[in-house]
Amino acid sequence: MTVSILIFLPVIAALAVLFFKNDAAKHAALTFSVAELIIAAFFLCRFIPDASVQFAVDLPWIPKFGIYFSAGIDGISMIMVLLTTLLVPLIILTTYQHQYKNAPAFYALILFMQAGLLLVFTALDGFLFYIGWEAALIPIYFICSLWGGENRIRITLKFFIYTFSGSLFMLLGIIYLYLQTPSKTYDLLQFYNLNLDAHHQSLVFWAFFLAFAIKMPLFPFHTWQPDTYTEAPTGGTMMLSGIMLKMGIYGVIRWMIPNAPLGFLQWQSMAIMLAVIGIVYASIIAFTQKDGKRLVAYSSLAHVGLMAAGIFVWTTVGVQGAMIQMLNHGINVVGLFFIWDIISRRLNTREIGNLGGIAKVAPKFALAFLIIVLGTVALPLTNGFVGEFLLLLSILQWNIWMVTAAGLTMIFGAVYMLRMYKKVMQGETNALTATFSDINGSETVVLSIICALIIIIGVYPQPILHISEAAVKELVNSVNTKFYAVKP
Repeated sequence: MTVSILIFLPVIAALAVLFFKNDAAKHAALTFSVAELIIAAFFLCRFIPDASVQFAVDLPWIPKFGIYFSAGIDGISMIMVLLTTLLVPLIILTTYQHQYKNAPAFYALILFMQAGLLLVFTALDGFLFYIGWEAALIPIYFICSLWGGENRIRITLKFFIYTFSGSLFMLLGIIYLYLQTPSKTYDLLQFYNLNLDAHHQSLVFWAFFLAFAIKMPLFPFHTWQPDTYTEAPTGGTMMLSGIMLKMGIYGVIRWMIPNAPLGFLQWQSMAIMLAVIGIVYASIIAFTQKDGKRLVAYSSLAHVGLMAAGIFVWTTVGVQGAMIQMLNHGINVVGLFFIWDIISRRLNTREIGNLGGIAKVAPKFALAFLIIVLGTVALPLTNGFVGEFLLLLSILQWNIWMVTAAGLTMIFGAVYMLRMYKKVMQGETNALTATFSDINGSETVVLSIICALIIIIGVYPQPILHISEAAVKELVNSVNTKFYAVKP
């Protein structure tokens, strides 16, 4: 069995869902997404946690131009496959309380987007990687523009222009690397083996950096993010924040730094500085937010900045921290956006100041909300702790002032998240919140799974770290060897 079944099953599922109507479409989409998760679990059971590529497929696609359908899974890809296949069924389940106009199209787009995401996370061919990159963008554009909020058209167009422009720079970088290969191929390993000088690697670095910095997003390329997260339908926001932004982080690890190590070395300090500025900026802005969904958007921006800073330091500790934190951030941010979706559906508002006392009338909801908040602020024995610890440790190895800025800002994050919880859940109920009903049905299932994952991964993160450890070590060491060759 090869990785191709993971890539093509969501495409087949998307086409099949179009033939269902209304509620049947959502049930079919959930069934297909759970089947995809079961297949991913089967791959995980057979996965050997070394640095090799497994379950590979390598078929001629357009061999005249050196393009092959080449994909496989190593430890780095496996984490991303688990993230995608785990979150998609949860995201579909969160939509069960909504009634969407043209529901079959909505769920088909989610499944098609899943295929594009999995192609990005498993591609070993540069052209195939680019196809997956764009294939994931098109469905989310339509999800946001057709089912989004009042200002969806203007904001979604801005998002599309930003991300598509960045993609074009990346395409130029991929084509340039293709032209430098002796056999004119898009094969990733041949890209790694190129011996370009520092000047040309610097150009390749910027071609990839612009695309990945926009997708994450990294300061100052972030301006599309808060508006898009706020205006998108909740399912679309979850796909964007939980999975899609990880395309940029993954791209930095797999495609940017290994393909342009000397270019990265020239601009490493700048990249770390931008990431830390992003943490500080997003945390300060989050303090001022009155809309709960928008506050979570800025919180997500701060966490992405920390992951990026840990990667840019380029140590095994930092990259490992980013790997587990990508998984944990996806779980936590989906939980937070679902919390605000529940509040918005019941009370028709996301204004924090209008709420209060919900814990008195909805104790199960209050407990789930608290666990998710604690995971987000990285309380020890929750899933967010181990990733943040490793990331901050890696930044400390780089510069004590940088880790001080990042660490203090993460403390600010704990303050604004706990303050949000206090304002929304504690105190006395008012005329609006007195009728708030506790979670039930699919809401209970989703929040129970998320809370269980937060606690289980927090208590015992080693199995997750073990999956990617060997692949991360080999990749980091191979790049560091090229660093040492030029450092005095």
